[in-house]
Amino acid sequence: MTELWVERTGVRRYTGRSTRGAEVLVGSEDVEGVFTPGELMKIALAACSGMSSDAPLRRRLGDDYATTIRVSGAADREQERYPLLAETLEVDLSGMSEDEVKRLLTVVERAIDQVCTVGRTLKSGTEVTFEVNNVG
Repeated sequence: MTELWVERTGVRRYTGRSTRGAEVLVGSEDVEGVFTPGELMKIALAACSGMSSDAPLRRRLGDDYATTIRVSGAADREQERYPLLAETLEVDLSGMSEDEVKRLLTVVERAIDQVCTVGRTLKSGTEVTFEVNNVG
């Protein structure tokens, strides 16, 4: 299993790392060149939806189809949560009939609902635990 962690690299600035060698810069909105934790959550949701819909879209549109998945949602700062995350999958379906588009969208939405772990987790909620280890 891949291990994940963040290391503090400055004031409200961290680097997320994995045992597979991946890195992502994380920080607050006032720090240039970083994603906020909320932005990373949104990107994870969009990427999960994209990966979940890849097979049905690839089957119908070919291996080289182009898509962008946009995700947005403002934070409710009183509750410190995102009450709504809105995703939009942008793809060229102009070569398909209305019925073909309708069938494809049904399959795509079903695939995302069934296998997008991030979306399923956000929709159902999850238990989060936290502890502090004194390493001194």
